[in-house]
Amino acid sequence: MPELPEVETTRRGIAPYITGKTVAQVVVRNRHLRWPVPQRLGSELGGQLIEAVGRRAKYLLLATGNGTLLLHLGMSGSLRIIEAAAPPGKHDHVDIVFTDGYALRLTDPRRFGSLHWTRRPPEQHRLLRDLGPEPLGEAFSGAYLHQLSRGRKVAVKPFIMNSRIVAGIGNIYACEALYMAGIYPKRAAGRISRRKYDLLVEVIREVLNDSIDQGGTTLRDFVNGHGEPGYFRLHLNVYGKGGEPCISCREPIREIRQGQRSTFYCPVCQKSA
Repeated sequence: MPELPEVETTRRGIAPYITGKTVAQVVVRNRHLRWPVPQRLGSELGGQLIEAVGRRAKYLLLATGNGTLLLHLGMSGSLRIIEAAAPPGKHDHVDIVFTDGYALRLTDPRRFGSLHWTRRPPEQHRLLRDLGPEPLGEAFSGAYLHQLSRGRKVAVKPFIMNSRIVAGIGNIYACEALYMAGIYPKRAAGRISRRKYDLLVEVIREVLNDSIDQGGTTLRDFVNGHGEPGYFRLHLNVYGKGGEPCISCREPIREIRQGQRSTFYCPVCQKSA
């Protein structure tokens, strides 16, 4: 599933090719994504200039003078810049066609992606208005997490994965950051010290920025790309490595279930809080 670094890499990949371009039409081949593609999308977006390509959590924001398109890649979605006349594949559901003869094509085999149109400020949209701060933004800090966690018995891993607490920290990055901070993933969020939260925020930013930097060189070309999304392979310490030796202490990495998700951690290195 595309997580925040993959979405940010996608944003950076497509932005130079569509910013300042005018939409000629929107071609919808399959309206049945996670939510139905808005019927009015073609009339609202057609003729509009793409003024900026932003991101909020895992949503891409295509801003125009008439409103904003919110686009989520879901479980398997990807975006490519292609010639508008290129024949679509089975899972190519939506093309945003530009007047220069190119198109932004959404491919989504599992159809968990979505497109939403709003004329209001995007931060007021129902999918964005309750989100917590961006993990790479100034509002996200150890002091913020420490204050918000006081008295909470919920485990720290689902706490930092709660999008109302902080937007966009997925399962892989939560596991990796907790390992790097030396925090046991099942420890109650309210029992973690301010010092440890300061460290956790630091390593969350480090792992996200490293992944974004890596994605800039290893994600498949956004122009005329074909096939699978090709999201970059991460240099992981614990995620997906159950039973393998910890790179630090050589103790086998353990795998447990938390909130229907796999959690990977080192029982020796992740004792403190």
